[in-house]
This record gives sequence, structure tokens and C-alpha cells, in this order.
Amino acid sequence: MIKITVGIKALNEEAHIGEALASAVAAVAPFGGEVVLADSGSTDRTVEIARTYPVRIVQLANRNERCCGAGAQLAFQHANGEYFYLLDGDMVLNPPFIEAGIAYLEANPGFAAVGGLVCERNTEGEGFQIRAASVAKDRHWLPGIVDRLDCGGLYRASAVREAGYFADRNLHAFEEFDLAARLQAHGWKLARIDVPQIDHFGHTTPGYQLLWRRLRSGYSGGPGEVLRGALGQPHLKLVLRKLGHVRNGLAVIAWWAMLLASLLLGQPLIFLALIAIPLALLSWRRGSFQLGLYSLAAWNVTAWGLLTGFFRGRVTPRKPLDSIDLSPGRTVS
Repeated sequence: MIKITVGIKALNEEAHIGEALASAVAAVAPFGGEVVLADSGSTDRTVEIARTYPVRIVQLANRNERCCGAGAQLAFQHANGEYFYLLDGDMVLNPPFIEAGIAYLEANPGFAAVGGLVCERNTEGEGFQIRAASVAKDRHWLPGIVDRLDCGGLYRASAVREAGYFADRNLHAFEEFDLAARLQAHGWKLARIDVPQIDHFGHTTPGYQLLWRRLRSGYSGGPGEVLRGALGQPHLKLVLRKLGHVRNGLAVIAWWAMLLASLLLGQPLIFLALIAIPLALLSWRRGSFQLGLYSLAAWNVTAWGLLTGFFRGRVTPRKPLDSIDLSPGRTVS
């Protein structure tokens, strides 16, 4: 076993994949580590660019299995490191974080994973403006003990195997939260340290177009898929208590019921009040009407995704993913 594997999950990331790969190669170099690119069937130059770097490249054999969880699990499936770091293809890793993260985990044996400080580089769309504000103030983004490591982290491979698998291959989103919940159910802790971890470039798609894209791609169903996968499992209580998208989705479904009831009972003023009050509260919370309106739309997408994701078909998350090796020097028939 080598010391560290950085896995990179990618799908059509030619804009930033070169920077992501270069940062990962630099990060593992002091440890003689490895970089694994897990590609989900890119049709742009992502794989072509990757073949110019000293990395292993594996590609999902069945593109119908393509989703966030499958890409992350494919990377872990091919990792040989004692520690595993997952990087998205639109992120640039800060190499000193890996050294600091390994030192933290070796000094704190009760911790399964550690993250650092995340810098959101794209704040053009409404969704990423809200996210950037969360990164600056929400507890699970700040240094200390946390309940999840959104945007990636450094994990003990042995702890991940104890929890069953790295990412549920069925998930279209929230794979980091699902992993964190499973690890905590096994008694492990997670932390963030005061060290820059990544620059995240994210989508440049306008906010409402991004919501529509998430509906069409299945991404919005992530919370429902996490909840479905937790049924009957030790981490179900953590999912119900900690995953805000589940609670918000259930609240919106109840709100839908009240809206429908007000229409059926012929109460238009109550109907208008039920729309105006949450919009006003969200606008106050977000600091502008524009972001408040976007939040209300996003919450409705979350509720719809909770329903569709919960009832979506599943395969066992422990089933290995079939892949093709596209590493430099390999020929593909």
C-alpha cells in the first residue's frame, strides 16, 4: 500500500482538468503517491489532457450508471493509498493541505477524515452566491469538528472500508454527506483544519438554468436517494437530523398541501399569504429579494427531488463498477 491516492472524478471538465491534475500530482509527489482520474464518459478533451500527466485513467464502462456517487466510488475502487483524497475536476488542490491533513490524521487516530478551507471562485449565479456565504459562516465549513466534508476531504482508506464503501454509486448528489453519516455511525469523527484546501470553480450556468439542469440530470434527487439508502441502516438518524435538504423538502411538501387546501376551500387571501410569508422570510435571510426568490425556487426543486430520488431504483452500493483503463501507454480496442 502506498501512502496517498488522490482520486479525481470528472465529466467534460476540459476547462480546469489540467490545473486539477497538476495540483494533484504536486500534492502526492512528496509521498510517492498516485493520482487516479475517474472519468464518467467525457466527450470533450478531458481524457486527452489527462493522458499528458503521470496519472492512471479509468473510465466508467456503462455510461447509464453515470452520477456523482459512481464517479467518486470508481476513483476509490482503483485507489491503493493508505489515505484517499477525492477531488472534483473543477477544483484545484492546495498541495500543502495533503501534508497537513496526513499529519492531523496520524496525530488523531479517532478521526476518519479531515478537510480544510474552501474558496469558491465562481459567485456569478444565485446558487453559488448563497453557497459562498455559507462557506464563510456555516459551522461545517469552519475549522473544528464537523458532521460532513462538502467539497472533498482526506480520508483513512481503512475507515472508509469499515463503513462499507466510499460513495453510494446510486447517488446523484450528497455523496460526501452520506459517507460522513456512515462513518459517524461507526464511531468515527471528522474535522476541518485552518489550512487552505481547494479553489472551487463550479458552474457558470445562471442560477435558474442550473436548477433546471439539476432537475433534468437527477442531481436534485440526491436527498431522496440518501434517505432511501439509509432506511434500516445505523446512519438513518443522522440523515434525518443533519441533512437539511430532507427537512426542508418535507416542509415544502407540507406547504404544497396547505396551498392546495387553500385553493380547494376558496381562500385566495390565505393562498397569497402562504406564498408571500416564506418569500419575505427568505429574502430577509439572504439579504435580497433576488436571492430570496431563488431560494424559494430551489426549495421547491429540493422537495420534488426528495420525492423522485426516494422512489428511484437502486442497485447494491457494494457492487463494483465496471471500468475501462485509458492510462497512457494503454490501447483501447
